[in-house]
Amino acid sequence: MILNETKGLVWHGRVELADNFFKRFKGLMLTGNVDRALVFVLPAETRANASIHTLFMLSEIDVIWLDSTRRAVDFRRARKWRLYAPKKAAKYIIEGPTGLIKALDVEEGDLISWSPAEEKEKAVPVKSILPGKIDLNGSKNGVAMVESVGEAP
Repeated sequence: MILNETKGLVWHGRVELADNFFKRFKGLMLTGNVDRALVFVLPAETRANASIHTLFMLSEIDVIWLDSTRRAVDFRRARKWRLYAPKKAAKYIIEGPTGLIKALDVEEGDLISWSPAEEKEKAVPVKSILPGKIDLNGSKNGVAMVESVGEAP
């Protein structure tokens, strides 16, 4: 979810973080149907770092640039195969489906926050010695394969 705190407006779509080099590099390139927002956490607050391209994009997107205080410094609809730089330095970039800017009624200076979607850890089979030497596989050593199904903390 993304919230325009200045106006009390919420966009309830899925939000993911691009907080490392590889996630920022991939971005939304080659995404057929942009159905989520991606929040880029940049290493430095500059115009150069906040410049983006829409090369290899399959659709248009809405882009919002935020400074380190999460205030909107620029926003626009980004068309395919173009280069864009914000008017002012930015620390965060939100890329999302068209209509995101309108849904949040974004204007320069608005305070924007987000809540990334929870990613649950997949269950992974692990070997575990069960108390009381319970034998689930007919073996005599008390070791059985069990599946961890707990959620990530």
